[in-house]
Amino acid sequence: MPHAVDIHVGKQIRHRRWLIGMTQQQLAEAVGIKFQQIQKYETGANRVSASRLWDIADALDVDISFFFDGLSKEASGGSALPAEIITDKEALDLVRSYYAIPENQRRRLFDLARVLSEVA
Repeated sequence: MPHAVDIHVGKQIRHRRWLIGMTQQQLAEAVGIKFQQIQKYETGANRVSASRLWDIADALDVDISFFFDGLSKEASGGSALPAEIITDKEALDLVRSYYAIPENQRRRLFDLARVLSEVA
């Protein structure tokens, strides 16, 4: 049975890959492995070595700590993101679009969304 940390790291790899619109094949090619290995990492079936995680972080353009964000919450039975958000195509498209916006404009959009949510 996979360890909870391996499952969490795999989910983080998958979520980031989805957010930036990268396929398993593209990620595999970027780190020099087969896409089947990415599948195994993403499900937690195989543990990701430190050096491979470093390469994946580079390919996904995140700091290595990203893969461990929210870990204590998930390990205690919670989840970093509600399941309905993770599986909702509209939500994923929204997040991808959000990150495609230049950072200074993205900050303004975020502030607007926060204000709108407070008055809703």
